[in-house]
Order: sequence, then structure tokens, then C-alpha cells
Amino acid sequence: MFSTKPMKPTFKCYLPPVQTDVKKTIEPPIKKLEPKLIQGEIVVNEVNFVRKCISAESSQDDLWGKLICTNFKVSFIPQDAPSKQKSQLSHLLLGEHDIPLTCLEQVVTANDTKGKKKVLGSNKKLKFNPTELILYCKDLRIIRFCFDEAGPESAKKVCLAIAHYSHPADLQLLFGFEYQGRRYHASKGEHVNGSAPRGGLRTPIFDLPSDWDREIKRTGASEWRVCSINESYVISQSLPEYIVVPVSLADQDLKQYSIFFTDQRIPLWCWNHPNGSALVRMANISDPFQQRKIDQKVFTAITKSHPQRSEVIRSDLDKFLPNIQDIQSAFVKVRQICVIDPFEESEERWLSSIENSRWLEYVRAFLKHSADIVYYLDGKNASVILQEEEDRDLNCVVSSLVQLMLDPHYRSLIGFQSLVQKEWVMAGHRFLDRCNHLKKNEKEESPLFLLFLDCVWQMMNQYPAAFEFTEAYLTVLSDSMWIPLFSTFLFNSPQQRAQHLMDFAKNKAIPQGEEQAVYFPPVWDWSQQFSTKDQTLFNNPMYVGKGAACVQNGEVKTFRRTKQKTYSSTLRGTPASLRNGLKIGEDSLTRRGSLVSELKPDFSPVKDESPLERFFRDWFSRAADQQGLLIPLLLPSHVALWKLYFLRWVPEACIPKGGPITAYHKLSQLVDEIEILQSKLRQYKGPSGSTPLPNPSRPLSDQRRMYFKATSPTPPDFLTSSFPFTPMGNLCRRSFQGTPISKFLNGAKIWLSTETLANDSL
Repeated sequence: MFSTKPMKPTFKCYLPPVQTDVKKTIEPPIKKLEPKLIQGEIVVNEVNFVRKCISAESSQDDLWGKLICTNFKVSFIPQDAPSKQKSQLSHLLLGEHDIPLTCLEQVVTANDTKGKKKVLGSNKKLKFNPTELILYCKDLRIIRFCFDEAGPESAKKVCLAIAHYSHPADLQLLFGFEYQGRRYHASKGEHVNGSAPRGGLRTPIFDLPSDWDREIKRTGASEWRVCSINESYVISQSLPEYIVVPVSLADQDLKQYSIFFTDQRIPLWCWNHPNGSALVRMANISDPFQQRKIDQKVFTAITKSHPQRSEVIRSDLDKFLPNIQDIQSAFVKVRQICVIDPFEESEERWLSSIENSRWLEYVRAFLKHSADIVYYLDGKNASVILQEEEDRDLNCVVSSLVQLMLDPHYRSLIGFQSLVQKEWVMAGHRFLDRCNHLKKNEKEESPLFLLFLDCVWQMMNQYPAAFEFTEAYLTVLSDSMWIPLFSTFLFNSPQQRAQHLMDFAKNKAIPQGEEQAVYFPPVWDWSQQFSTKDQTLFNNPMYVGKGAACVQNGEVKTFRRTKQKTYSSTLRGTPASLRNGLKIGEDSLTRRGSLVSELKPDFSPVKDESPLERFFRDWFSRAADQQGLLIPLLLPSHVALWKLYFLRWVPEACIPKGGPITAYHKLSQLVDEIEILQSKLRQYKGPSGSTPLPNPSRPLSDQRRMYFKATSPTPPDFLTSSFPFTPMGNLCRRSFQGTPISKFLNGAKIWLSTETLANDSL
């Protein structure tokens, strides 16, 4: 996968820096390299005099220190002072050189002298002494350690420990159960009357009827009701305890019909359009003899819930979209291209390789199908049923994207988190299996949630002012899947979550009646991972929404809908003449193997135009409303690679003091300056000319919304296009100067394809 160790000079001092000049290192005494442990974390093995490889070309920048395996992470503690370029996103649970055990994809050991290599798993034996350890991570990092000066037995033991602890035999052995138990009892004194509110969480969890009631009221779904027939999961093990169903369907009928659906997953309401159309998801009907009868009952009930009694349209996602194996295969290919293949050898064909992986094609396919569903809901005023075999994978992606396109509430930070909680966590997406946390079944593994986040990023890239959150937030959210300390991404269903957390509460002597969000919080409690200042990196300075406080005390304060206006007549897209800096027609070339989109670049009327095409043409011909309906552009030239996620650890792809982060830096400063001026204006409470009065609500400097403050106009030295994630010190990559582009610019005669040069900014 990586090149072998670089050739060593004829003569070289092989003593590591930690051992040179013995007198100086003995007096004062050698610095003890102690790991920073969190509650419940213990060291299970360690080895000294380890070299962490920074570059594949030379060992000059490599770090020496101690490699440690705990029951939570792999930790490396450098002997020397931290490097100049330090990650600016300071994680409260993980250090710069730490990797959670759940984040490890593969643990590979090698012995250069014997030419041996082995992938380690749980309870595997290692018959040779390793000289290298390579860790392939699920967040696309590749980290290499060398044991040149370490004791061979100690090196072998730490490698086996890392392999063993990264393959837990049972879900309860994941470190989160130990950590949250210790954390709960340590903070018990802070609880009021033995209980605490949901940690100040504003994101609804949808485990209570009141959360669903508020969502019904928010969307104006007057003909739908909260149903509790699945309390204690007596009907379906994968549905939440409380679901929303048509008012006209009685509980008794639902119980009777449930036995005919896969896993008893009766139809599940997702969202209501202001025109009355509903978005519903459901599993397949397992008994073909009952198909027509059940369909008629369900369709009739949904039709009755619509004020105009409009038709109901079914969309079978299994027929139109790639399956989970296809998605996994595409992801493996794009990961290989972005991370493992050296850029120097592959750059000339790099773009076509990305396209041939089919990852971007699948992103376009999901966005395209979701846009089609938007047409039926918004343009035809029809209710839509999304159908999938189990209703737990493709339905999660499409239902979420449809709601994101139609409802600006879900483009706020709290709204987006509630969307993920509602359509993924509570709807029973198999996070445990799809993330393969226990590393038991690779056939079940598939990055559905990452695909969804990529689709969200594509829309953010096209409509940057429509989203309250940033791509740094999306990247942090994807990384949080591999930190097993939160209940959000650990389980396959609400029932599994409730059962495990009930057992956990008994084992940890937590009193009955405590809310699970108190003793095992969801990932939305960001204060566990980041400081208040670092969380400001989630805030988009360009957001033109009606304020971050879109939801207060569970009620919408700023987002108002009316029945008189529908989205299709008032809310439109970008001007047809100019999009993404390109005039229409300049970017109309398609690539081989691309998904041909129906959203064509030429929006002029054509003969035999379908109503769907007319709807899109009409929408794209008008000005955009960032707080209304959004439809993404779907030509291959409009769908780009999500660079911050896929290329953040690749030094060759990072731009020092450049890239989108420079614009983010300047915009943040401007927004911060405006907010300071607004705050000063608010202090004048009396008539004109009166003395300003102190305003206690004025934000303190460290509580302002933007990470970059107006008081620091000079760009900081640490900015790169991968900010706030540092690419340095993580991969044994070639240097910045090793790519064909840089050689070409320095005068080397290297032929590059026109496509490579034209698209170098990708």
C-alpha cells in the first residue's frame, strides 16, 4: 500500500534524538511521557523509543516518543515539544496524536528484514517481531510507527493489544459504557433532586410523544396523530415507541396490518408540506396476497389526510437507487484513490479515477431522486410513500434530503440535528452494522450516513447562504461516528439502544427514572467534545436564515408558513444566466460513465416537455430564496469532490494560507464586527443623545458567534485549506514538492492532460 522504507545514507547516526547527549537528558531527569486519560480509561500496554513517521521521503521530521494502547484509544506522546503547525480544533477527549480504537479499520504489522506483513485481528498470534505498525483509520488517516530502537517483545505486545482492543467481542465492551458510567457518578452532585435536564440540549430526541406533537404542529399536519401502539416495542423491534400515523387509521387496524410488513414496520410519517401533502416511508409488504388490500387501506388513509384529497405516489427506492454493497464498493475505491495511492503517480488520471469509482455518480443519483420527490410533493401537491425492503437504509437518505430541500428549518443547526435524530437514529438505521463497530461482518458495512453528509455538502456548496452550519461541522459529525462515547451512532435501533442502556443503568447503579440523555448523552451535546469557542467553527457567517434561534423551548419562533402560498409559486433558484461563476453552456460537457441528469443546463422551453422538466425549468429561471425550496444542480460539473473530508490528511492537496478557509476567515471577521456594532447600538436605550446604558446581555468576547474575531485582522499562520484539521503529523506522505504539478511549475518537462490542468482546483 505504501512504499517501503526509504534508502538510508551510507553513514548515519542511528541514535534517536531522545537518546543523544546523555548528560543533558539525565540532568535534569528525563521527562516522563504520561498519557492524558479520561474517566474510566486505563493503559493496557505501551512501548518506548517509537518513531512516528511523518514523511515517506526522509525521517528528518519524524517524531520520537511513547506508543500507548488504552481501553479507549491508541495514543502517541512525542518526546519533543509539539510541532509548530498544531491542530486548531482542540478536542477535549482526544489529543493531536490519538486515535479511538473504534476508528481503526485495519491494524497491519510488518518486518522489513524478513519481508513479512500481517493484518492483525482479535486473538491473532504474531510469529515475527514487528519493525513497523501501520494503522488504517476509518476517517481516512494512515499512521505509521517504526520500532527501530524499541524492544522487540514490547513492540509485539503493544501491536497485539491494539488489535485485540479494537475488536470488542460485545457492544457493552465499547469504552463509552465505562466512560459514561464514571462520568455520571462524578457529576451526580450537579443533578437536581437526583435528576438533571437533558444537559441543556435543544435538539429533540423524538423518544417522547411531545417531540412528535411539536413536529406535527410545526408542519401543520392536522390530519396526523401520535400513535403509541409500539410502546415497549411490542409491534416492531426497529421502530420508535411513538410514531405518527393518519388520524383515520385506528390503532386496531394498524396492529392487524403490521404483521404483513417486513419487520412489522408499518408506514411512518416523516413530514408535511404546507399544501397538505405528506412524506411517508414504509417497508415492503411481505405477503403478496395481502399487498393490494393493505395498499388500498394505507393509500386511502393518506389521501384522507390531504385537504384536497390528492393522489398518493409510491417510490420504490430499491428499483431506482444503488444498493448498500454498491455504495460500499464505490467508497472503498474513492478512499483508495484519495488516500492510499500516491498523488505523484496517479495525478494525471486522478479525476477520471474519481469519476470511475462511481461515488459522485451515486451522490448525484440520490440528489436527483430526492429532487424528483420534491416535484411530486411541491409541484403536484401529491403525497409520496418512500418504499424500501426494510425501510432502514436508502429511505433514511432520501427522506432526509427531501426535507432538507423543502424545509428551511432543517437547514438550521438545531433543525438539522433533529432531522438526523428523527430520520436516522429513531427510524432504526443500523449504525452498529453499517459502521461495523464490532468488526464482525464486513458485508453489512456501508457508509450510508457519510453519503448523506456528502449530499448535504453538495447543496451547501451550491447554496452557501442557505445553511446555518459549516462543512467543518459536517466533518466533525462524520468523525463522531468513530468515537464510541455517545448513544447516537452506537445502535441498530431505538429498542437496542433502550435495552443496552437499561442494562447499563443497572450495572452502574443508576436510579430508575433517570433520562437516558442524562447518563448516556447523544452526540448533540457538543460541549463534551469541544470548547464553546471551538463550537463557533460550526457557525456559517454567510447564513441568511431568520436566526439560529429557529426553535425555542420546542416551538418555532421565526419560521412562519401560510396555506395561501406554496413553495412552487414563490421560491426559486439561481439565475439561469450565471451559476457557480460559469455561464450556462460552458459546463455542459458530460463525462463517460456519468449519471445523466434531467436537470439540464439549458432551461429554455422544449417540445414535448414533461411536467417534471417544466417544474425544474420554471424553478431555475427565477431568483433564489435561501429560506425556501432548494433544488441542487446535478450535472457532473456541479457535483464536486468533498475536499475537506476526503483530502484533509493529504499534504499535497492542502493549500497553505489558501482555499475556502481564507474566505471563511474574512467573512467571520466582518460578521463579528457587525455584531459588535449592533451590540453597541442596542446599548442606547433612551432618546437620541442620551448616555449609553450598560447592557448585561451584551456578549462577552469569548461568547461571540464567530471563531475569528474582528479584532484580529491579520490571517493566522496556521491557516490551510484543511483547517481546522491539520494534515501534518498524521500520514507518512510525500512532501509538498513531490507532485507533478509542482514539478511542472518548476520547469520540469512533464506532460499533463488538459483536464488535469483545467481542474487542478478540484
